[in-house]
Amino acid sequence: MASKFLLMIMIFVAVVVIVPCSGIDYMVGDDVGWRLGVDYSAWAQGKDFRVGDTLVFKYYPGAHNVIEVNESDFGKCASSNVSTVPSTSGIDIVHLTTTGMKGYICSVGEHCSAGMKLGITVSDPLSAPFPSLSSPSSSGATVKSSVLMFFVTAALTMIMASLSGYI
Repeated sequence: MASKFLLMIMIFVAVVVIVPCSGIDYMVGDDVGWRLGVDYSAWAQGKDFRVGDTLVFKYYPGAHNVIEVNESDFGKCASSNVSTVPSTSGIDIVHLTTTGMKGYICSVGEHCSAGMKLGITVSDPLSAPFPSLSSPSSSGATVKSSVLMFFVTAALTMIMASLSGYI
């Protein structure tokens, strides 16, 4: 009986704590967002993008857009995929679902040529260290540390109580 309960707790911790906290939300460009005059290569430097993370492109609708391009098109600041429709909402959310090089450009006028492009490499989440419990940094990454801490504490309390015979 106790072993079934312990197994249920372990599954609960894996599903509720580890899986939702595995991704990081990145606000592209941090506080300035997606616009001309930002060095997005410098912004991306030092960030560890993983499958499960999210990019948020925030800009004035109509002034810019976001289009995902392959590595060759990224260098040319153009999209060879005629069926690809640029995102234009002003708050575009991109879920990183596969590994490899990802390129994003603004296809309005000469914006891409002027530096409005982001190239990143997305890695496998399984090779990532466990998320830090520190507070969110000013780099735009948000880790839901208080939620994680709550669930970890609750799970540990339940495990300790079950081992002590209180549950």
